[in-house]
Amino acid sequence: MANTYTWKTKQCDVYPTKSGKSNVVWRAHWRLYATDGTNTAELYGSQDLDTSDLSSFTNWSSLDQAKVQGWVEAAIGSDEVAALKTKLDAKLTEIESPTTTLKELS
Repeated sequence: MANTYTWKTKQCDVYPTKSGKSNVVWRAHWRLYATDGTNTAELYGSQDLDTSDLSSFTNWSSLDQAKVQGWVEAAIGSDEVAALKTKLDAKLTEIESPTTTLKELS
């Protein structure tokens, strides 16, 4: 089964006002999860967003996960998104088949 990826953004940094707009998102704090159906791996980060052109501004009350995810992925770029998913794939492989283990001395 192929791994499944899910983006979650719960917090954003906003400018209270900018160019006559309110609550302008300039940074999104994200988490990217991957699951193989049994195990889950996670990466997190934050991404600054371009606020130089607010002609397609979206009001805070109209924002949802999909909209912010689109902004984050566009800002990160497709190559880096692919690299993040590759890192998550490696984490899932390590969970499933560990290459190291921890032992305690008695």
